[in-house]
Amino acid sequence: MALRLVEEGYSVVVTARSHDKLVALQHEAEGPGKIVVLDGDVTDPRDMERLLTAVEYEHGRVVLAILNAGVAIPVRGDDLHLDAFDKSFAVNLHGVVNCLVPLVEHMKANGHGQIAIMSSVAGYGGLPMSAAYGATKAALINMTESLKFDLDRIGIRLQLICPGFVATRGSVKSNLPRPALVSAEAAAEWICTGLKSRHFEITFPKRFTYAVKLLRLLPYGAYFALLDWLVSGPGPHGAAPKHKQSPSDKRPRQAV
Repeated sequence: MALRLVEEGYSVVVTARSHDKLVALQHEAEGPGKIVVLDGDVTDPRDMERLLTAVEYEHGRVVLAILNAGVAIPVRGDDLHLDAFDKSFAVNLHGVVNCLVPLVEHMKANGHGQIAIMSSVAGYGGLPMSAAYGATKAALINMTESLKFDLDRIGIRLQLICPGFVATRGSVKSNLPRPALVSAEAAAEWICTGLKSRHFEITFPKRFTYAVKLLRLLPYGAYFALLDWLVSGPGPHGAAPKHKQSPSDKRPRQAV
């Protein structure tokens, strides 16, 4: 996406903790624009305020911000760990807020601006292995929808990006199927086109993401059964394999 924006003439400031990777990206850039490397950690709100101030002092006003940092950590319900939730919320949700707060203040002073927040189709509804990741993405959807009302009134254009499955190094590592998988290059093209549109949500590929939206209209019983079938595959009699009861399952269960 950064390389695509450089081709369109943008001066793109990229920030992350991985300095070497940012420099490598900078060397890939070709076009009338350029890539500027500024190291930063989105989980540190003071660092993001410092970074934004440095950007505007050295390179001019920010007209477009894409809040894209994220981690995807698979979570199993039968093997829960606090660390997966802590890290996911620190980067995916708080990391966005840490950038959003100073951005809105600066853009409000300038009288205009555009902010795009990267969520995911995983935020539409609960998916297997996505308890932490999906929860952060659902929160971003709700937050972005809620903020749009007020930001519209002060001239800040807010957009929500909800991709389907994209082939990136940050994808959740699991053996689950990834239907309608698209390349990072194709995703960048969709996003950059959407940023020029008047649409609030940028979502792709629509044949998949709209189908996931429709799934949420199903009753929970049908929703869970269909997802279980899609993930597990049909058993010998056309149904997903059922869990066999172990002796320990027969013990009285205590409500907490």
